[in-house]
Amino acid sequence: MGGSSLQLLTFFLFLLCTKPTLGNYWGVGDANLGCKEHERQALVKIKEDLIDDYGHLSSWSTRVGREDCCKWRGVNCNNQTGRVTQLNLSISDVEPLRGKLSPFLSELQYLTFLNVSYNDFNHTQIPKSIASLSNLRHLDFSRANFRRNIPFQLENLSSLQYLDLAWNNFNEPENLEWLRPPSSLSFLGMSSVNLSKVNNWLHVVNQLPYLTVLNLRACSLPNIFPIPHVNSSTSLDILDLSVNNLTLPSSVIEWLSNSNTSVVKLYLYDNQFQGLIPNAFSKINSLEVLSLFDNEFEGGIPKSFSGMCNLKILSLSSNNLSEQLLGIVHNLIGCANHSIEELYLDNNHIMGSFPDLTTFPSLRVLWLSENQLSGTIPESLGKQSNLEYLYIGGNPFEGVISEAHFSKLTKWKVFHIYDNSLVFNFSSNWVPPFQLDELYINNCQLPHFPKWLQTQKNYYWLDLAKSGISHTLSNSYWIFPTHLRYIDLSGNKSNGHIPNLLLESSFPFVINLHSNKLEGKIPPFVFKGSHLNLSNNTFSKLALSLCEASNNSLEFLDLSNNRLSEELPNCWMHFEGLKILKLGNNHFHGKIPSSVGSLIEIETLDLGNNNVSGELPSTLKNCTKLIFLDLQNNSLSGPIPMWLGRSHPNLAVLFLRSNHFYGRMPPHLCHLTHLQLLDLALNRITGSIPKCLNNLISLTNTKSLNAINNHSYELLSSRYVDVTIGMWKGREYEYGNNLVLVKSRDLSSNKLIGVIPEEIVMLNGLISLNLSRNLLTGKITSDIGLLHSLEVLDLSYNKHSTEYL
Repeated sequence: MGGSSLQLLTFFLFLLCTKPTLGNYWGVGDANLGCKEHERQALVKIKEDLIDDYGHLSSWSTRVGREDCCKWRGVNCNNQTGRVTQLNLSISDVEPLRGKLSPFLSELQYLTFLNVSYNDFNHTQIPKSIASLSNLRHLDFSRANFRRNIPFQLENLSSLQYLDLAWNNFNEPENLEWLRPPSSLSFLGMSSVNLSKVNNWLHVVNQLPYLTVLNLRACSLPNIFPIPHVNSSTSLDILDLSVNNLTLPSSVIEWLSNSNTSVVKLYLYDNQFQGLIPNAFSKINSLEVLSLFDNEFEGGIPKSFSGMCNLKILSLSSNNLSEQLLGIVHNLIGCANHSIEELYLDNNHIMGSFPDLTTFPSLRVLWLSENQLSGTIPESLGKQSNLEYLYIGGNPFEGVISEAHFSKLTKWKVFHIYDNSLVFNFSSNWVPPFQLDELYINNCQLPHFPKWLQTQKNYYWLDLAKSGISHTLSNSYWIFPTHLRYIDLSGNKSNGHIPNLLLESSFPFVINLHSNKLEGKIPPFVFKGSHLNLSNNTFSKLALSLCEASNNSLEFLDLSNNRLSEELPNCWMHFEGLKILKLGNNHFHGKIPSSVGSLIEIETLDLGNNNVSGELPSTLKNCTKLIFLDLQNNSLSGPIPMWLGRSHPNLAVLFLRSNHFYGRMPPHLCHLTHLQLLDLALNRITGSIPKCLNNLISLTNTKSLNAINNHSYELLSSRYVDVTIGMWKGREYEYGNNLVLVKSRDLSSNKLIGVIPEEIVMLNGLISLNLSRNLLTGKITSDIGLLHSLEVLDLSYNKHSTEYL
């Protein structure tokens, strides 16, 4: 018994001592093994060099219960050894980590996978010690805001199979010698790395025997000429040489023909290719994707393309193709027409009529927008049972579109058509066979709101602008999917009320009902989106609806040109994200509420042409980002406050015309160095014209677009200031896009005294100057003729001497 007991004890001791080995042998890790202490400390050091604004690495903690770094976010360990083998810090492209990449990464010697893409390393350098991680197979540094030199020590990573350095800010490398063999790379991404000095880049690539994916987009590549004749074992599947300065497509084809490659996806868009599309592309029989858009190819598609039996996607958008569409389609008929799923021919000069496409049974996506196609749309379109996306806008089609054109489009998702004379005629009880995601029928003839839309449950984008819809929109027409994100019915003649819908979009939605005849109360739900344009209607009630809402995501609100006749709402503290607020041309009254000062992001504020009274609230000085301020034609009073010139450094347009402002002409307005339009006419301003006018840099510049304040000019475009009323040559004009070109000062019909300051001749960019109907005296300087841009000058009804200085 003693001997047996001793043998049993020895056996149990053996099992105890060899537990990890047995576990590893059976492929079962020790659940309680945990990470190695020195690797945990290295990870802590790595975190110390990072700025984690969003708490992504909150699990990286040394608190009790959190010690096991193998359970930390982005960290993976080997089940048998507890060694850290994978580190993924690519967590969010919109909530990136910041800081720098720690050299303590080199302590993680068993790493095989490292991804730090989509972070912000603030132009720091990739640590050279990364080259000591000899087990790395996957390394992703893309879009991480690295700078300085690419460390040549990367050549030591002989096991590396995947390397992505794209979209950083590296210095221009002199060579790529660190990519020489021995190399196991199968994926190489260097997009946006400037390789203009690396004339032998192709020779280096040809020596990477395992390379299957090469992304060199936007690298300023030298042309592939002359072709280096080398024995290449490279076998590329995917090649992206887009957005470069390449001019010789035939050289690319020759290179691929000389190498042992069977490219499946070839991206050559946005280069400088000209002339006819080379026949030689058809020699690459393996091609499934050929992207040549945004070049300068002419003519049409070579007949030889018909033999590209594997071709699924052909993109020729934004070239100078001018052949008849029927000829282009004919040159694809062979076996390519059976394989093609996506065909992009938009933004060319293609002519002719819309052909019968039933010989393309696999066609899913068709882009023909912005060409010169004409005639009618054949009903055979309705037989394309696999069609999902159709873009045919910007062509002068005519005729009638009926349900027969869509009879078998069971997979149809997106339809874009605009700017033509097509008439849409559907029976009232038609039930389509499809469920759309997007419908864009703009500037066509759609006299009635499509009743069949009520059968559609999935669409999130609806644009029926300028389509002649003229009938009353009853409540039944406002039944939209709850996930609707965009609706544009502007420029029609629809009337009726908007019911209070319950849209539950997971994205901020856009509503544009501009220029209709809608009336009544504006319902609360419309203020839950990000952009709202209800201008040029006949709405009459607002305040309660607005103040029932609370939405800091609302950026654009245009209620101008309605019949809103109430006090201005005083709940703007609930809309702190507003950038554009237009309430002009209504009947608002009362004072400007102090809560307007809560709009700290506001750039355009238009309250003009109402009946607002009282003084400007001091809280308005909190709106420091203002660029456009229109308060004209109201009943505002008091002196123009000092802070107006100090708190709004970007102000480019200031309309205070036709109010009851009084007091001296404020010299602090000279602080508005970017001021382009100033209208203080028809007030009771006294005193002399300030001599500091030469501070108005915008008016001393003769350029129509002032480089000093480009952002303000963008904001003054029609995207923000759709229509603005201003005085020009004694008449009211509506400014749209041309507002950015106007530089004007109107101080007429006040009580200004003294002489016209000589500094006014320094305003070289001034186009209009109106000082009429004041009490100005003295002689008019002859140097005023130096204002070469001046088109309008009115000094009438003053007390000037008749002599010139």
